[in-house]
Amino acid sequence: MSTRASILIFDEETTRLETFKEIASEHYDVFIAKNYGHAEAILRQQWIQVIVSKQPLLKVRELYPEILWLRLTTQNPTNPPINDIHHDTAHLFIDEPLQRNDVNNKVKKALEFAELQRENERLSIELKLKPDTIEKAMVEKRQALRARFDWDSGIIRSPESSMNDVCNLIHHVAPFDVNVLLTGESGTGKELCARALHYNSLRQDKVFIAENCAALPDELLESELFGHKRGAFTGAIEDRVGLFEQANGGTIFLDEIGETSPAFQTKLLRTIQEGVIRRVGESTPRSIDVRVITATNRDLKEDIKNNSFRRDLFYRLSTFEIHLPPLRERKNDILPLAISILNASMEKLGKHVKGITDEALQCLKEYHWPGNVREMQNEIKRMLVLGQDEYLSSNLISKHILRAAPEEASADIKLLTGMEGSLKERVESLELIIIKETLMRLRWNKTKVAEELGLSRVGLRNKMERYGLEKNAAVKTVSDVA
Repeated sequence: MSTRASILIFDEETTRLETFKEIASEHYDVFIAKNYGHAEAILRQQWIQVIVSKQPLLKVRELYPEILWLRLTTQNPTNPPINDIHHDTAHLFIDEPLQRNDVNNKVKKALEFAELQRENERLSIELKLKPDTIEKAMVEKRQALRARFDWDSGIIRSPESSMNDVCNLIHHVAPFDVNVLLTGESGTGKELCARALHYNSLRQDKVFIAENCAALPDELLESELFGHKRGAFTGAIEDRVGLFEQANGGTIFLDEIGETSPAFQTKLLRTIQEGVIRRVGESTPRSIDVRVITATNRDLKEDIKNNSFRRDLFYRLSTFEIHLPPLRERKNDILPLAISILNASMEKLGKHVKGITDEALQCLKEYHWPGNVREMQNEIKRMLVLGQDEYLSSNLISKHILRAAPEEASADIKLLTGMEGSLKERVESLELIIIKETLMRLRWNKTKVAEELGLSRVGLRNKMERYGLEKNAAVKTVSDVA
């Protein structure tokens, strides 16, 4: 009998089945199924540990809840920024087109997670059988297992980072079953922090599910979260279990909560207050036990004043509020973040370099990163793709980053960095800006303008004609003048 782990891939496309089998067969026993009946027969005869498919196969997962599901996808919106190990057992993703390293790494992580689950279940049974003698050992064992996966290692930071305070808050709040609101700009790592809260909580061995509330209109979002009954609306061809039910016993993370409508907020408030959900098209309530973590890049208190967000829902969601600083306020984190992102990108793309030059790192450090960590990920991945040498140099960095002024630069330096051309052309650009600003400020009184700028009226008129400066007229650019 084989001692290797067994994987079932379910797909209607023969090419994808054969490709996956060719990749995974090196390390695992792979079974393939092109229809549900075939898959069911294999599951009855074989001990399958992992199912790979595009669809969730809800009936199979209800019959075999211990089997992990890896979803094939061409787009993975819920991947964490740096370390994708944080996906729960029902929501690991394998990107298409299939890559050998990605497939093997994801399957390996899923099997490690399954081992963790089985160990937790064994410890729970031992606790029930021997509560007086095993409890301490069980707690220590779980702590060791959690440390093995090191859930907060994805929050890359330096010893002096402002994110250290955030991590301390996460560790203090995580064990308590309270709702948490994460605030901060887009790309600051709110989902990563939500996962850290879950995996350091008492619900760590249960499911974690993330949903972006801004991605769906109200009707679809309600169906996605609460589920629906067959025939509840056009296209509802079968009963659907919502994400709240799927997350029962675990944690649900609702990103961009500030983008929801007041009507949806009312339904969410009822769910949180009563601990029940109602599927669309049903009147019977279903009890749930779910920890709710939400996130937003909006000022919800301002939205409350504008009547676009419910005050009572805000207080239900923000039992504890954690604010994530933008990357421009985390300058000391740029170096460790850049190295971590580079390592992850090399593994994903299968291309390796020795590192990033000091000059390039300095350019990255001086940029203000309006898109935060997500923007930095894209930039370093781009540099890696374009790089031809052992080290990624500054000439690979996007022009808008190289030309951007350091955050601490004065306004006049920032103005100059936005200019192009020769010295003469840049001086003329400044002259144009100064004359135009003075004309507008002095309400086109040419006598006063000439006096303030130390010009004769004839000299001012010549410059105005040169630059096309006439009241209510389009202004020429320096290139037009040249």
